[in-house]
Amino acid sequence: MNYFTKALGFAAATALLAGATIAPASAQTVEEIKARGTVNIGMLVDFPPFGILDLQGQPDGYDADVAKLLAEDMGVEVNIVPVTGPNRIPYLLSGQVDLLVASLGITPERAEQVDFSQPYAGIEIFVYGDQSLDVTDASGLSGQNVGVARASTQDTAITEIAPADANIQRFDDDATAVQALLSGQVPLIGASNVVIAQINQAAPDRFDAKFPLRQQSQGIAVRKGSDELLTYVNGFLDRVKEGGELNAVHEEWLQSPLPEFLAKTQQ
Repeated sequence: MNYFTKALGFAAATALLAGATIAPASAQTVEEIKARGTVNIGMLVDFPPFGILDLQGQPDGYDADVAKLLAEDMGVEVNIVPVTGPNRIPYLLSGQVDLLVASLGITPERAEQVDFSQPYAGIEIFVYGDQSLDVTDASGLSGQNVGVARASTQDTAITEIAPADANIQRFDDDATAVQALLSGQVPLIGASNVVIAQINQAAPDRFDAKFPLRQQSQGIAVRKGSDELLTYVNGFLDRVKEGGELNAVHEEWLQSPLPEFLAKTQQ
């Protein structure tokens, strides 16, 4: 849970940037990135094991390793730019990063803003909370305080199904939502299986998964119109899936093979 604590400081430092209004950037090309010699990749650092900070305060995790593989494939240096859930798409659209490897779930709403690659990772989202609560479906959220990371897939999923009298409390990131659960500020949160595993390890026998919300595929995101860059990224994912590099990264960080629906290359 030290990753969650570290993330709280990062979230506070970047909160003001999340709402900044910046002019949209143009589409990105592979040639521009190669000419620069560096690819700027936005990544969460508060979502273990996909995005964390190592002991030296540097971005690490599943997404960091995928970002490094992509830069290596391009033949350029990688500059990983820490982002938050709310500001990751604005960072991409404003040109502060070239693309996102930021645990960004592929949804129709987000696909109106960015273009997604084929999936490179996937998670499942649950309603999760105090073991004493008997909540088995959306109706059980009636009158409950439910924490979510603002602008996350779980925020969208719970908002869609929650009764009118449910109080959805939106936090800046998963770390803050988890801290609210652990401190008793909220009895329930929307959380991924990855975050749930971290909580269960730190606070065993206090919480359990109530019911699933949705399965989420995560894609690498580029700005609209960056067709050549997107084609390159999809080709890169084909190569690391076929060559086993992506599976090795998945084994290292999630202690399991790449799921079958992720292992398939693009047709």
